[in-house]
Amino acid sequence: MPESGVGSAASGGARLLGLIVDLVVAALVTAIFLHPSLQDPVAMQNFNLWSGGVWAVISVISAGFFGFTPGMGVVGIRVARLDGAALVGPPRALVRAVLTFVIIPAAVRNADGRSWLDRLTGTVVIRMR
Repeated sequence: MPESGVGSAASGGARLLGLIVDLVVAALVTAIFLHPSLQDPVAMQNFNLWSGGVWAVISVISAGFFGFTPGMGVVGIRVARLDGAALVGPPRALVRAVLTFVIIPAAVRNADGRSWLDRLTGTVVIRMR
């Protein structure tokens, strides 16, 4: 991989910003069907649960079949397989989503910029632009 530019490992900041955009998109989609009520803790708990499920579906489908989530697309990064295959695939994308939900595997990175979840799934997050 190149050290910088297109095809280089994405920075942690870009990855975090992409995740935040994805979470906002999931909350907006959920708000179409469930109206959040800040005064009602049970309603908010229900809203957050559904929002997390919507995030998981968006993440697995878009990363699995297109190589990037909506947030990753906005930030200009994507997931690539190390073996050169064209698609990440739903099974790898599901593992990535579960490990991202746990947070620690997504946050801990090594010297080459790959996180634990990247190493476990044989992927790397790279810059598209």
